[in-house]
Amino acid sequence: MAKPASPRQPPAIGEGKRGDTGHIAYLLRQAQAAVRLALDTQLAASGMTTPQFLVLNLLDAYPGASGADLARIAQLTPQTINLIVRKLEEEGLIERNNHETHGRVLRMDITKAGKLRLRQCKRLADDIEHQLLALADAQTQAVVRRWLVDVAMKLSAGQP
Repeated sequence: MAKPASPRQPPAIGEGKRGDTGHIAYLLRQAQAAVRLALDTQLAASGMTTPQFLVLNLLDAYPGASGADLARIAQLTPQTINLIVRKLEEEGLIERNNHETHGRVLRMDITKAGKLRLRQCKRLADDIEHQLLALADAQTQAVVRRWLVDVAMKLSAGQP
C-alpha cells in the first residue's frame, strides 16, 4: 500500500503566487498583514493596540470627530470604534463631549495623557515606517503613494 502524499506546503512570502506573479489584491493584503503584525509587536511595549493607535492618530488629526466620523475614516465598524473609544476613555486618553447642536452626537478629543501616549507610540511605529520607506527611493515612494490613493479613490467611488 502506498503512503499517502504529504500535503503540499504553501510557498514562503516572496515565492510563487506570494511573490511577483501573485494577484495584486492578495499582495496588498499580504503586505498590509505584515505591517499590521509589525505594528502590533512594536506597540505592545506601550500597552496599545494598532486600532487604538489609529484612533488616537485620527483624533489628533481631526479633533472633535464623532464615533461615526472615526468609523468612516478608520474603515472600522461603529461597534468596533465604540469598543476602542470606551477603552481609550477608561485609560484617560480621550474624552467625549456633547455636540454643540446635536444632543445625541458626542465629539471626541485626545487628552494631554493621550497626546503623550501617542508621541510614545509614534516613536515605536517610526521604525516600521523607516523600514518601509527604505525599500524605495523618493521618486518611487511618490509613485506608490499616488497609486495607493488612486486605488482607494477608484474602488471607493460613491462611498464616503
